[in-house]
Amino acid sequence: MLRLVLVFLLFLLPKVFVFSQSTYEIPTESKRILFLGNSITYSGQYISYLETYYRLKHQDSELEWINVGLPSETVSGLSEENHAGGAFPRPDLHERLDRVFEQLKPDLVFVNYGMNDGIYLPLDEGRFQKYKDGIAWLGSKIAEIDAEAIYVTPPVYDPKKGPAYANVLDNYSDWLISKRYTDDWKVIDIHWPMLKYLEYQRGLDSAFYLAKDGVHPGEIGHWLMAKEILLSIGESEVEDFDNIHEAIASFANGEKILSLIATRQAVLRDAWLTSTGHIRPGLSEGVPLAEAEEKANQIESQIRMLLKSN
Repeated sequence: MLRLVLVFLLFLLPKVFVFSQSTYEIPTESKRILFLGNSITYSGQYISYLETYYRLKHQDSELEWINVGLPSETVSGLSEENHAGGAFPRPDLHERLDRVFEQLKPDLVFVNYGMNDGIYLPLDEGRFQKYKDGIAWLGSKIAEIDAEAIYVTPPVYDPKKGPAYANVLDNYSDWLISKRYTDDWKVIDIHWPMLKYLEYQRGLDSAFYLAKDGVHPGEIGHWLMAKEILLSIGESEVEDFDNIHEAIASFANGEKILSLIATRQAVLRDAWLTSTGHIRPGLSEGVPLAEAEEKANQIESQIRMLLKSN
């Protein structure tokens, strides 16, 4: 009942109401932040938004932001029959995680799974348990390398594309949020703020969408994801911005830095995915890691010059 009341209130507000987030400080000793997830993470816009805004605000930061999201991947180990027209089963994070951690040695790991883990079928306790077990396993692996985990709820699945699967991700998100209280996990909720935004905008325009296919968000969706993460790491002023361009507009070189950061992240993503290995066919092969790091360092020099002139 409370949730229905909150949804109703959204339509009375000029700007969407967002549930308050728990705030987590990035540990001062952290040097490398790693992002694990599926195709939404692989596409990487929200990560480039995160790094860009954070570095514009904290220009002396030495943090590395590394994206190794893999399209189609699950943490549950499940795959639907005839996935990708029978071309290949969904890749399972269990297959590659040890290599990723061995090579990258992260200090902080952002985890974003769930969208694929229910394999686009109605809620089923067996599949749900597989997701829970996979997340718990991943948490134990992160603890083993003395890194810190921050769990991010799944993005919203558009109810217009299938209310049953939208309900699956509602349940997966609620379970993950509950772990804040039952197990003291660090959890950032992007799911419910995205859904509230979608419902509010759809009340104004029934044709509005965040993801054309119901799964992969566009620029606005990636900004909503980045925004909730930024709020959770203490960047409270982003509450006032409706997109990444507004957020960086006050910085003279913001757009140039965003473009450079996105390019550098993509170069390193492809190189690290190739170096650490995976079984997902159809991805572009990254250049050798040494070559990628040389190119990334050249881009980084440009970024630092632009930061200094802000």
